[in-house]
Amino acid sequence: MAQEIFPGRFTADIGRETVTVFLIGMRANRWWKMGKVGRVASAMPMMMRHLAANPEAGLLGSEQWFGRTTILLSYWESPEHLRRFAADRDSPHLGPWRKFMKEIAGSGDIGVWHETYQVPASGIEVVYNGMPLFGLAKATSHVPVGPGSNTAKQRMGSAAAAPAKSA
Repeated sequence: MAQEIFPGRFTADIGRETVTVFLIGMRANRWWKMGKVGRVASAMPMMMRHLAANPEAGLLGSEQWFGRTTILLSYWESPEHLRRFAADRDSPHLGPWRKFMKEIAGSGDIGVWHETYQVPASGIEVVYNGMPLFGLAKATSHVPVGPGSNTAKQRMGSAAAAPAKSA
């Protein structure tokens, strides 16, 4: 599957005062337990399809990498949206999480982890050069680097990173 490559330099216009960054993943600690690893990993595509079909849940976008340690980088409207999804009995998260905690947690076979950051727009600097849509720009708005956003210092906290304040 070919992705359109955008020649030149681009940044993100996040259009909000903050963005919630959520990193989550798992690690196959015992490679010979790949059946268990596969069963745990199979829950994530169901969750991502649910979130894509329900934008009100607050997921802005995500990127994913696979290996012995998997990583899902996701951008959310707020920590509240993320917590609401995690605790929602009707979402595809709570059931698999409870099953993991009952059947696998503590066995040492599979490690799971997550980190959550609420980042003010003034603390964000992104640049993409010769890339397809990716990361925060893919999750929000992909805009060319231009006057006022040519350097990392200018992009950190620039008007391109935060919505304009009305007087």
